Amino acid sequence: MKKLGVNVVLATNASGSLNEEIRPGSFVFFDDYIDRTNKRQTTFYDGLVGHPRGVCHIPMYPAFSESLRKILAESAQDLGLEYHNKGTIVCIEGPHYSSRAESNAYQLLNASIINMTICPEVMLAKELGILYAGVALVTDYDCWKDNDKHVSVDLVAQTMVVNSEKSIKLFVRTIEKIKESSVLLLDDIRAAKIVARNSVMIDPKEVLEHLL
Repeated sequence: MKKLGVNVVLATNASGSLNEEIRPGSFVFFDDYIDRTNKRQTTFYDGLVGHPRGVCHIPMYPAFSESLRKILAESAQDLGLEYHNKGTIVCIEGPHYSSRAESNAYQLLNASIINMTICPEVMLAKELGILYAGVALVTDYDCWKDNDKHVSVDLVAQTMVVNSEKSIKLFVRTIEKIKESSVLLLDDIRAAKIVARNSVMIDPKEVLEHLL
């Protein structure tokens, strides 16, 4: 995507809720994450041939674009959608769902929702100076909640059918608003590229073409 000139990414994520107030069918525009993955490549600066040189210590707070989150929330409000404008998402390795003990532990960590896809996407986007925001499409209550259907492939698929139409409307409205906010976002993009460049431990004179 970077080679195609992409500077903004909006990502959807089927997610389970770890909070009674975050109901299936709603949207969460999360503002932080907990990474519980352990088998994924989390940096482009890995020393491989053809990859960027140096070591990148990219700061992950704020993890997601505040400007994009605000636009998403405004768009959801315009459309009358049920949404939460912030929350912490925990990303697990998968492909299996979490155990009840794990689900309860994530609640103690103040996580709001759970999924398998946000990491390492958000780290890699930030290394490239790409503005990134995620939209959690809540499908279930994971497995922590008694007297409720626990997460399953069928349950996720059923809820996603309903959510998909709403998410399309949300993205269409959001893209319209992004066009209206292009000047502000261009400033954010420039700032993100500066942060990405300054996070690389390498000779300051070295030209990092992927951040130009």
